[in-house]
Amino acid sequence: MKLFIVPTPIGNLQDMTFRAIEVLKSVDMILAEDTRTSGKLLKHFEIATPMQSHHMHNEHKTTENIIQRMKAGETFALISDAGTPAISDPGFLLTRECIANDIPVECLPGATAFVPALVNSGLPNDKFVFEGFLPVKKGRQTRLKLLAEETRTMIFYESPHKLTKTLGHFCEYFGEDRQLSVSRELTKLYEETIRGTAKEVLLHYQNKPPKGEIVVVVEGKSK
Repeated sequence: MKLFIVPTPIGNLQDMTFRAIEVLKSVDMILAEDTRTSGKLLKHFEIATPMQSHHMHNEHKTTENIIQRMKAGETFALISDAGTPAISDPGFLLTRECIANDIPVECLPGATAFVPALVNSGLPNDKFVFEGFLPVKKGRQTRLKLLAEETRTMIFYESPHKLTKTLGHFCEYFGEDRQLSVSRELTKLYEETIRGTAKEVLLHYQNKPPKGEIVVVVEGKSK
């Protein structure tokens, strides 16, 4: 009876840990965000453990059944498509329910996109705030006004087709001279980090539309 939360590579398969492979081979069932995506990973590492779909659209329905199965003695591992589950991915609901039901939860250390992006940004990382994805419409303006006063370094996730819009909002609400860093395709073949003022980085991506997974690290307001 246990839930293991297992990080998986964000791009480079060599970032999979020996321990993660061992745990995924040992559990009764793997809960995967997308079984097709995870199927390729499991095949690569010769992991034959059965999988079950567990994602943001069904986690409210499936959680109770999973809890009952763990209470009956089964062990589960939760993985997401990439990185550490529950960080802008499903996982929080199940973890909370396990804790409420006295089911042990163990999270393995491993890949997550925002840590390398923060460290290689060159911006202060002694104190930071992780914002994940900004609200798309409702609440976006309110959040940006609030964050304009944030003095800690801020970390955001963004999709490539919304990046220039978001950088434009950073210029508007934080100021065109605010320093920021955009890391794209971390650990992959075409990994790149573009650093500069909000205006400079916005101009770069207006001329060169981005592709792939993106992390934006933004300097906090000067005290």
